Amino acid sequence: MRCPSRNGALNHKGELRFHSVVDVTIEMHDFWQNVTKCLKTDGMSRRVCVIGGGSSGLTSIKSCLDEGLEPTCFESSDDIGGLWRFKENPEADRASIYHSVIINTSKEMMCFSDFPIPAHFPNYMHNSLIMDYFRMYAEHFQLTKHIRFQIRVLQVKPRPDFSRSGQWDVETENKKGEKEKHIFDAVMICIGHHCHPNLPLHDFPGIDKFKGQYFHSRDYKTAEEWRGKRVVVIGIGNSGGDIAVELSRVTKQVFLSTRRGAWILNRVGQQGVPMDFQLNRRVLKMAQSVLPFGLVCRLGENKINQRFNHSLYSLQPKHRLFSQHPTVNDELPNRILSGTVQVKPNIRRLQGSSIEFDDGTVEDNIDLVVFATGYNFSFPFLPSNMLPVSGNKANLYKYMFPPGLERPTLVVIGLVQPLGAIMPISEMQARWATRVFKGLNKLPSMDCMLKDIKHKEETIAKRYVTSQRHTIQVDYIDYMDQIAYQVGARPSLLGLLLRDPGVWLCVLLGPCTPYQYRLRGPGQWDGARQAILTTWDRMAGALKTRPSDIPEPKQSSLPLTLTVGAAALALGYYWNIHNHPSLLITLDPTTWQDKIKPYLPVLW
Repeated sequence: MRCPSRNGALNHKGELRFHSVVDVTIEMHDFWQNVTKCLKTDGMSRRVCVIGGGSSGLTSIKSCLDEGLEPTCFESSDDIGGLWRFKENPEADRASIYHSVIINTSKEMMCFSDFPIPAHFPNYMHNSLIMDYFRMYAEHFQLTKHIRFQIRVLQVKPRPDFSRSGQWDVETENKKGEKEKHIFDAVMICIGHHCHPNLPLHDFPGIDKFKGQYFHSRDYKTAEEWRGKRVVVIGIGNSGGDIAVELSRVTKQVFLSTRRGAWILNRVGQQGVPMDFQLNRRVLKMAQSVLPFGLVCRLGENKINQRFNHSLYSLQPKHRLFSQHPTVNDELPNRILSGTVQVKPNIRRLQGSSIEFDDGTVEDNIDLVVFATGYNFSFPFLPSNMLPVSGNKANLYKYMFPPGLERPTLVVIGLVQPLGAIMPISEMQARWATRVFKGLNKLPSMDCMLKDIKHKEETIAKRYVTSQRHTIQVDYIDYMDQIAYQVGARPSLLGLLLRDPGVWLCVLLGPCTPYQYRLRGPGQWDGARQAILTTWDRMAGALKTRPSDIPEPKQSSLPLTLTVGAAALALGYYWNIHNHPSLLITLDPTTWQDKIKPYLPVLW
């Protein structure tokens, strides 16, 4: 072979002569690296296009690097963070938040699985602290150097030889309007689902002649400019509830209009523990899988109504607790109790500065209407027939892969709505997707994927009220386990019980933290075990901001006994449905009971 080299020179015959044996070794190493890059095995991808530099984009870059892929991320703004980066002036086709936003999932449940959030950070973080965490994550894993800022993706389309290569043509444009074309082996779409506001003005007769102002919740920033005004907020999701509460502190009156009502959860759970520590537990999920849906809802509704009676506060909906994505808001009941927020039904019509509601009541002199009516998602850079979206529905296998592609080299990351944090889900999706790109994991046939999609749609239709909000709804633990199973990272309860009973107790009875998915399989992290065992310490540490000599009250051992007993029954059921009845016979209870005892004082 004849080629120029930095370690050798061509003689008069055109033959390559090296200066030393070391030069030969270096040259051959470089040569085979080039051969490897050019001659890829079928299904292997090297260069990956990541669209978006938010939380999903960052973890996608890291997953690519973990699998030896070469990511290039295109971010249309000048910084990372996506939804969680506050900007005073919203940018077109980008998510936007208001200044006071605090996340409604706790730090231990929302962190990336191999990078815990600092212990001194509060359990529920302001958006500025979330950005601090993202910057730490990006710096620690050196992600930023793979991001090209202020580059907008104009078009993504399969190459002419896509059926063989699986490659994509990607066209981009920088802030100067200069366009560039690229070729990538795979594409990860990480643009989220809070970019395009849903503003259903056609459902509100008279809005075109309304004398006050109106805008979507994405355009709301602070309450101060509405001091002393009368405001209507439409929608009782998380944004609608938060904005209504914040405005009620300075306005003359806030009316919160809701079509169906809602079940209201609070961040502060029993004994002050973050609510998601209690909701997202495997033992609770096992119990829910055994009990009838109606009974599970009734138990939850009774528990919620102990805090405040939803019917008394004009909030109780006709649907059940787990038939809608609940609203998380600690302050709304207090604002309703004090009269600064009044709950109203749907709007019938607007007339001048007056608004008539469906119950016939009329409120005059309304200065502002805020539409907290959700978002639509779309993929404008893709060919229209590749991934069509109708009514916020897109045919995606596991909410990720288009089933009709000849090569599985296109994936959507983070297009789900969980009762829980999106960050660990996006991370798990990215871990799976990159292994699919490399050919280490295979997708099922198109028929199997379509059947799975249809089953998912039927399940959602049976359980949830009809709404664009619920087209991408997932249960956190179930979905994480599904994707982790594909990766080979789903925690083994039986294996933990036999090998590490202390961690087994935490995994079974404690919050389902992201660290659980780093205990085994590809991407295993040595710090996962310690992170699981110290979860409660980090939660409590952020609250202990002053020294106290008062000892914490000791809990009775009876709840522990009942909980462990229930956990054992649930685990028995879990084994049974997985066709392992013999395990229940062969396990000697005294063996693992002795192993567990040393951990009980620590965990409880």
